[in-house]
Amino acid sequence: MHIGIMLTDRPGPDALDRLADDLAEIKDEGFTSAWLSQIFALDALTALTVIGARVPDIELGTAVVPSYPRHPAVLAQQARTAALAIGPGRLTLGVGLSHQRVIEDVYGYDFARPAQHMAEYLEVLLPLLAGESVSFQGETVSAQIALTVPNPEPVPVLLAALGPRMLRLAGQRTTGTTLWMTGPRTIAEHITPTITAAAAEAGRPAPRIVCALPICVTDDPDDARDQATQAFGFYGALPSYRAMLDREGAATPVDLAIIGTEDEVATRLRAIADAGATDFVAVPFIRGDSAKRTRSLLMSLD
Repeated sequence: MHIGIMLTDRPGPDALDRLADDLAEIKDEGFTSAWLSQIFALDALTALTVIGARVPDIELGTAVVPSYPRHPAVLAQQARTAALAIGPGRLTLGVGLSHQRVIEDVYGYDFARPAQHMAEYLEVLLPLLAGESVSFQGETVSAQIALTVPNPEPVPVLLAALGPRMLRLAGQRTTGTTLWMTGPRTIAEHITPTITAAAAEAGRPAPRIVCALPICVTDDPDDARDQATQAFGFYGALPSYRAMLDREGAATPVDLAIIGTEDEVATRLRAIADAGATDFVAVPFIRGDSAKRTRSLLMSLD
C-alpha cells in the first residue's frame, strides 16, 4: 500500500507559496503522492498546476473535483492543460458527485439522477482525456467536441464511489476509486469485491483503491479525538458517508480517524492494506510534534 499526504490550503495571499513549500517537504521526505480537495478555497487543479511546476517528481491528485459545476469537456481541457504543465505521468484526476445539499443548495443543479449523470459525464470526460473526439447526446450531459491540448498520454481518472452502482461504474470505466470516511471492514466486504469484480468483468486491470482518513500519532488520544470531532464531525450528517459509517459499525466519523501511538496507528493502517486498499492518503489534522511523528511513522511503513 502506497502512502500519500492530503495537502491543506491555508488562507492568505501567500496560500500557493505555502502549499508549494508543503509539497516540497512532502516530496523531500520521500512520499510518492500528494492530494488536494476541491471545496470552496483554492481551485484544486489550478493550485496543483502552480505548485507541481515548482516541485517535480511526485504524483499529484485531486480528491475530488465535483462534476456538476463543470462540463466534462471543460474539466478535460483543464486537466489536460494541468498535466501538460506539470509533466507526464504525474496528474491523477479524482472526480465525484459531491452531495445533494452542495449541488442543489449551493450550485442550484438538479441532483435527481446522480448515478446516471456520472455515467453520462464519463462518456464525455474519458475519451477527451484520452485524446479522442466526442459526439454524445445524453439526458443529463451532451457534447460535440474535440480538444487539441498536446498531451503525450491520457490523464487517469479515479471516481469517488461508495454505493454499488457507482463502484461498478468506477471498476468498468476508470482507473479506480478514491474513498473518504470508509473503514477497513467496509473496504474488505464492500468496496474491494464490488469494484474488483466490475473491473474484471470489463477486462480492465485491477483497480486502484485510494483510502483517505484523518490520522494522528499522539500520546493524548482524547485531545486528538476532540480536535477530530471539530474538524470532521459534520461528515456524519451527509447520507453517503453516514451509510459507510453504518456499514463499518462506527457511530461518528471520529471513530474512523486513526489516532494513537505509533504501534496503534501502524496496526490500523495494516488493516486497511489487508482490506484491499492500494493507497492510503493521510489527512493530518494536528500540527506540531504530532504531525512530525505521524509523517515519520508513515514513511517508515511506505
